[in-house]
Amino acid sequence: MRRQFTLGLLAYLVPTFLLGYVWHLKLFAGLYHDLGIYRPDVIIPLGFSSMLLQGAIFAIAYPRLAEKPWQLSHALQFAAGAALLSWTFTTLAVAAKHPMTSVSRFVMIETCFTVVQFAMVGPLLALSARGRRPAAVNPVVATQVH
Repeated sequence: MRRQFTLGLLAYLVPTFLLGYVWHLKLFAGLYHDLGIYRPDVIIPLGFSSMLLQGAIFAIAYPRLAEKPWQLSHALQFAAGAALLSWTFTTLAVAAKHPMTSVSRFVMIETCFTVVQFAMVGPLLALSARGRRPAAVNPVVATQVH
């Protein structure tokens, strides 16, 4: 059980941190700078801590909410719901409260980020749950008459 939690946590944390760092601080750093939304001295440990807590919550919730968590289709359904929830916190609420030069550009870039993030996380969640898969029933044994 602890192994499954750790794998679920890592399925969220690793791609989210790597993508978040590259997306926000490298690839689209100029756009975010032009939006005027980030402080000049981003505090990476706070962002990492946030992702760690989110990952722990998703690692606990995912196997309980997905009917067959090892199946990709169930993982993608969970990821879609998690993405929508995340988007309301990280995009809509931020756009509503924080000063920025263009709300529409911010919403666009953060929506794209959230889609890419959870498109990566979903399949990894399914992989993390492979150990939860019930033992397969041997069809030959199941059909034999005793």
